[in-house]
Amino acid sequence: MAHSFKVAIIGGTGKVGRHIATRALEKGYQVRMLVRNPENSSFNDERIEIVKGNAQNIEDIQKLLKGCHVVINTFGQPIKETPIYSKVTGNILEVMTDVKIDRYITVSGGSLTIKGDKKSFLNRLGAKIFERLYSNLMKDKKEEWEILNRNHYIKWTLIRLPFIAEGPGKAIIKEDLTDMPGTKIMNQDIATFIINQIENLQYVKKAPFIAN
Repeated sequence: MAHSFKVAIIGGTGKVGRHIATRALEKGYQVRMLVRNPENSSFNDERIEIVKGNAQNIEDIQKLLKGCHVVINTFGQPIKETPIYSKVTGNILEVMTDVKIDRYITVSGGSLTIKGDKKSFLNRLGAKIFERLYSNLMKDKKEEWEILNRNHYIKWTLIRLPFIAEGPGKAIIKEDLTDMPGTKIMNQDIATFIINQIENLQYVKKAPFIAN
């Protein structure tokens, strides 16, 4: 992929998302970001194109994606809210297909268990506890996974994360396709890993776990 490509970012003001634009610019990509309240955004880099909108609004997604080549989604919401991750992902994939964008990178929690996983006892136990405590969230996350798998056009990658810590990256990122290789990861390392997936197609239609 050429570095002149434009990257659309959804969830760019969150704990992880706010570092993604920085990493993308460092790599030479153009950046367009969907922001609900631009007036409250801390981004003042004139290289970042801001689109005011809501991730639930398909018209706003259309405006964001027009002319872009890659979509990165780190949309997040308070855990007690009714989860809408599957709805947002469904809208994004629909628009991507319409406008012929085929690279999609997104994130989920390490508690998401899929066919082929070989989680350790502790990780299986943690996932079961999380499913009991946040059953609606996990049902929605599993629906999001199913939506991805039903789409045959998009080259998607779903990155599964452990606990996220604030701070500078550690440079060492462990990767595994079947089990979480650690208990936490720095948010800047997540951003670095995500941006590297734009040109690295190793995990297309896969859901790797990463950790420090």
